[in-house]
Amino acid sequence: MRARLVFIILALLVVGGVAAMNWPDFTRTTPMSFGVFTTEGSVGLFMLAAFGLTILVMLLSGAMQESRYMLESHRHAKALQAQRDLADKAEASRFTELRQYLDTHLRDNREHDAIAATEFEKSMVQGQRELRTQIEQMGRSLDSRLSQLESRIDGRLERVQPVVDVPRPLDVPPRAADLPPRERERL
Repeated sequence: MRARLVFIILALLVVGGVAAMNWPDFTRTTPMSFGVFTTEGSVGLFMLAAFGLTILVMLLSGAMQESRYMLESHRHAKALQAQRDLADKAEASRFTELRQYLDTHLRDNREHDAIAATEFEKSMVQGQRELRTQIEQMGRSLDSRLSQLESRIDGRLERVQPVVDVPRPLDVPPRAADLPPRERERL
């Protein structure tokens, strides 16, 4: 649009300059033929008026085209905004559905984990009970065997004659080879 406007302004300036320099020739009256009739008038002024009318029509046509373009652009912008809003709503609803799905899934997992935890705790308690029972049985078994062994040892000790005290060996000095080097030097 700017290039067209610049061209029109330049054309108007050139035509206006030529008309100003040749104004006496532009205003001279001569017979003019329009095909059906003939009249006296200025050919230059007629051509200048035709040029001005053409420029005016061109400017009006450009303004109308520009206004149509702006209206169409505005309508497309509204339609585009409506589509964006629709897409945003669809995306928001998808996010909402995803959030609900994840919340449900997490809730189910928590419930499952809670059930599994209570089952695990029950099995741990039962395992501890069984372990305690086994330890108690082993303790009783060991006590009974130890008491049997004690009774056997006591019975054998009664049968054995008392042993006379054996004297301890005399303290023998260590050999020189067994002593550390400093001790050897003292000897």
